[in-house]
Amino acid sequence: MPVVTSPVYRGRFAPSPSGALHFGSLVAAVGSYLDARAAGGEWLLRIEDIDAPRSLPGAADAIVRTLAGFGFVWDGEVLVQSRRVDRYHAALVALQLDGDVYPCACSRSEIADSSVAQSVDGGRVYPGTCRSGLAAGRAARAWRMRVLAQEVGFTDRVQGAYAQQLERDVGDFVLLRADGQFAYQLAVVVDDADQGVTAVVRGADLLASTPRQIWLQQRLGVPTPTYAHLPVATDVHGQKLSKQSLARPVDCAGGAAVLAEVMAFLGQPVPAALHGAPLSEFWAWAVAHWSMARVPAQQARVAE
Repeated sequence: MPVVTSPVYRGRFAPSPSGALHFGSLVAAVGSYLDARAAGGEWLLRIEDIDAPRSLPGAADAIVRTLAGFGFVWDGEVLVQSRRVDRYHAALVALQLDGDVYPCACSRSEIADSSVAQSVDGGRVYPGTCRSGLAAGRAARAWRMRVLAQEVGFTDRVQGAYAQQLERDVGDFVLLRADGQFAYQLAVVVDDADQGVTAVVRGADLLASTPRQIWLQQRLGVPTPTYAHLPVATDVHGQKLSKQSLARPVDCAGGAAVLAEVMAFLGQPVPAALHGAPLSEFWAWAVAHWSMARVPAQQARVAE
């Protein structure tokens, strides 16, 4: 699999266009942007619309406009996943040729009925029903990635040491879904490799996905970036702010004052004088004073 190698820090922000940019997604944007710029590195923008049923018309353009309105400047063209299906297919074929994936006929209800173990994602651990081949009369619904009974771990720059025993905690996971859509796990690994991403800074809601992505990286023979999983923003009831929970969109008209709120959430206090400063002045200060070490080592925090 061809890989872009980068001699410098290369980060990225990769929102899904399932709605407008909200405070929680702005946290990931600010954290990834400042970490890249403070390191003198590049910051890429990617639209993760591989899950077509969840993508809303016009949402991607609205996200790009909002980021530009807040003064974000990205390097290169915006990468759009829905235009890269051939790359994901090529990666799947490579895994098929290596025997790392297999066809699966199981439905969700069948897995729920046959598995007693709960996965780290809250679903059920796949019990390996189709690992040795499809039963007579059964047709493939999806393609699954084989995992082993071994620990896959890493040291997160915010959350610290994290590991999973994939066979026990997740089971063989889907790369091509029954509806014909490529899974996020495959798309994100291929994209990060193709773009030469060296550092991933994103929300802690994706922490549990990382061992699967590292396993995929190893099987595809591509580099593993560093990871920093920022606290997820929640409401006072502990519910994650998201498009699905109808989180209020952020308004770039709020300028530096909104960005200062995000910085405070990330443990980076901003002088009061900068809350009303021009965006260029705000960003110059923020880049110069960014510290990942000050980000709270929590998986979730209430957004005040």
